[in-house]
Amino acid sequence: MATEQELSDFLKSVEKRAFKRSIYHVRNEESALDIVQDSMMKLAEHYGDKPASELPMLFQRILVNCTLDWFRRNKTRNALFSNISDFESPGEDGDFNLLETYAGPEDSQQSESAEDVTRRAQILRGIELEVQQLPGRQREAFMMRYWEEMDVAETAAAMGCSEGSVKTHCSRAVQALSKALRAKGITL
Repeated sequence: MATEQELSDFLKSVEKRAFKRSIYHVRNEESALDIVQDSMMKLAEHYGDKPASELPMLFQRILVNCTLDWFRRNKTRNALFSNISDFESPGEDGDFNLLETYAGPEDSQQSESAEDVTRRAQILRGIELEVQQLPGRQREAFMMRYWEEMDVAETAAAMGCSEGSVKTHCSRAVQALSKALRAKGITL
């Protein structure tokens, strides 16, 4: 079992390398620092009682997973919604899938004008503001399901409620967002 001092010494020894590695991957100092700090916290919380010889392998796996999680979160945060009405009607199986709903530009070779980029950024800010206005449980369910890409069962377990409650919270969140964005004149 690693002592507290061994764990501390290990974290000090890998800190700079892990930070440089993370910057190389994400190309953003603040994000890289967050990833390294999250990795170190997870190692200390979950694996601090492991032998010192196992710490390097465990830390590398945690760092890789935290980096992949960062990329997943970024991908969904930067996703474009093709039409807000897509949020209103779930698919045939009764479940909404953001990635299936998003339809990218037909001609991906086409470059966007500065006006289009600015308009999209303003729309995304409007969506973020409306998401923040949702009641807590609706916001939590919405973010876990559609932004963190967790399935209904995982979301229910994380929220400590039934799968039916998760579906209800998500449905209400989608309806509230749709109504609020339409009222602001945001059409996607």
